[in-house]
Formats: sequence, C-alpha cells, structure tokens
Amino acid sequence: MKLTLAEVEHIAGLARLELSQEEKERYRQQLSDVLEYAARLQELDTSLIPPTASVLPVRSVLRPDESHQSLEREKILRNAPQAEENQFRVPPVLE
Repeated sequence: MKLTLAEVEHIAGLARLELSQEEKERYRQQLSDVLEYAARLQELDTSLIPPTASVLPVRSVLRPDESHQSLEREKILRNAPQAEENQFRVPPVLE
C-alpha cells in the first residue's frame, strides 16, 4: 500500500511534526514499506499455529507463596513509638 504525500502530512499533523518536503518523501516511502510488509504478513496461513503471548517458556521469577506464623500484635506494637487501639499511631501527613 503506497501512501500519498497528503496522508503523510496528515499523519505528521497528528503527531505534531513539522516535516520538510524531503522528510515527507522519505517517510512516505518508509511508511509505505512498513504497511506493505504488514500486508504480506497478513497473507500467511497461521491457522495451525496456536496463539502465544511469548515465544519464551513461562517462568516465574518470584518465590512461591508459603504461609508462616505471623508475629504477635503485642510484640510488634511494643517497638512502635506510639500505639493506640492495637494500631500504630502516626502523625497526620495532610493538613
């Protein structure tokens, strides 16, 4: 699909780019090449290829979740500068 200079100017306007005539012609050719390549890819039969999100194997970099006994609230609040009603008391941050 060959783009016209008017289409390139429209795209440049949407991107708020000011292009010289030389740049418009260069971008017209480059964008046309990209669109032609995308059209060629659309012609490929991919019906036998399962959809994938990645070609790499799925692997988690996070450790597995494991439940542990939590700390006692009294022990935690014992180290707090201020505690009130079994909660940390902090100074207000908004006026």
